[in-house]
Amino acid sequence: MPSLAGPAFGKLATSLPPHVWFGVSAVFHYLGPAFAVLLFPHVGVLGMAWLRIVTAALVFAPLTRPWTIFARADRPTRLLLVAFGACLGVMNCSFYLALDRLPISLVAAIEFVGTIGVALVGVRSPRNLAALAVAVIGTLLLIDVKWSSDPIGLFWAFLNGALFVGYIVLGHRVARAGAGGGIAGLGAAMAVALLIVLPIGFTDALPAFSAPPLLIAAIGVGICSSVIPYICDQLAMSRLPRSSFALMLSLLPVTATLIGVIVLRQIPSSTDCLGIALVVAGVAFHKPANA
Repeated sequence: MPSLAGPAFGKLATSLPPHVWFGVSAVFHYLGPAFAVLLFPHVGVLGMAWLRIVTAALVFAPLTRPWTIFARADRPTRLLLVAFGACLGVMNCSFYLALDRLPISLVAAIEFVGTIGVALVGVRSPRNLAALAVAVIGTLLLIDVKWSSDPIGLFWAFLNGALFVGYIVLGHRVARAGAGGGIAGLGAAMAVALLIVLPIGFTDALPAFSAPPLLIAAIGVGICSSVIPYICDQLAMSRLPRSSFALMLSLLPVTATLIGVIVLRQIPSSTDCLGIALVVAGVAFHKPANA
């Protein structure tokens, strides 16, 4: 795939540690849903998913020129981009559908189950197994796991969790093209996601086009949820082993807690603080593979 990165961007992408890019992604992964939930009553769940993906696709289009990427790519690369795009489109819709029916703590717990499996595949050492166990315990303390009697909500939550694993696996394959090439591939995949959701949430999204503040807010959700974090994920994935990236996803509840303190003035309990300490300890103790 052709590279999006110029010399300055490529230097920045490689000079900063991949953990920095992941940290930025983790913050915006929670800012986006915070905006989206506020918009559900106005544009509907699928309408919000539609606006999010359309915004991201339109932002990426002039930067990555997805039509040229597909024209120049070989057949396996095209299939990879189509699969990645389909995963992005359905994952975003299922996440919002689950979030509309279940507590976010339960949706996060189910989502993290899949990442545990990805991390276990690359353990390969007692040290990393111990690091994973510590991080999992800390995450469970943070997300306050609850069950539910809503089978439809659980269906969407488990589908989202499965697709999130697909996002990690396929995203790493796309990221192998390097920082710029990975982002170009992301732009092409987002165009595929747009084609998939185009007929799904359009009707629900219509109210946003007659209310400029609502449309601006929806655009903000798209940028915060599907542009900034996905770009940062690609920059982190291009330099981190898949299992290490999956383990670092356990830091997401930590960023959610910190955002709650700063933005919502929600002071964490002693259990939350213990969970944060265990997650940080687990990620710090983990030793990435060389490949």
